[in-house]
Amino acid sequence: MTAGAAQAEPVTIAALGDSLTAGYGLSAETGFVSQLQAWLDAAGADVVVINAGVSGDTTAGGLSRAAWTLTPEVDAMIVALGANDYLRALDPVAARTNLAGILDAGVQADVDMLLIGMEVGSNYGPDYKAEFDAIFPELAEDYAIPLYPDWFTGLRDAVGDQASFTQYMQGDGLHPNAEGVSLIVEAMGPAILDLIARAER
Repeated sequence: MTAGAAQAEPVTIAALGDSLTAGYGLSAETGFVSQLQAWLDAAGADVVVINAGVSGDTTAGGLSRAAWTLTPEVDAMIVALGANDYLRALDPVAARTNLAGILDAGVQADVDMLLIGMEVGSNYGPDYKAEFDAIFPELAEDYAIPLYPDWFTGLRDAVGDQASFTQYMQGDGLHPNAEGVSLIVEAMGPAILDLIARAER
């Protein structure tokens, strides 16, 4: 294959995550990956986004399938895991180890990566919160990869108060509805464009 032909290939991104990535409770057209694909298409990006989200997945589940997710055609990976570890009060040390293993798989596969962080509540105590919150910025620094602060950043920034936030969530209060996903994608989109640009180099 010539260099010119190789450059004509779209960038393939694997979005490795849980139900937020998988589009839990939404139609195929309104889930995160479909809306992100549409946003990137509208931005003129030559990209294919693969939905590698599994509802209920923890960081351990993500680690168990990271290697086979990173097939030869994958050029970049979004890593968005950890919410279910927190919801189940799993050990932050284990979550960090699992996420590091996923990032190691990305390094081994020579793909560019974007880590999606999260800031958890304090219902398991301040020490747990501090330890969990620190996982993402520290791993991003260790692996010299960009960190997007939190999955819900765009939604929180757009709506401000909790009452307005609720109207963009599904009935379970955990997953965004289609409108909420749209706000999340709009905010996260530029970070994905940066990921594509790095993968194209």
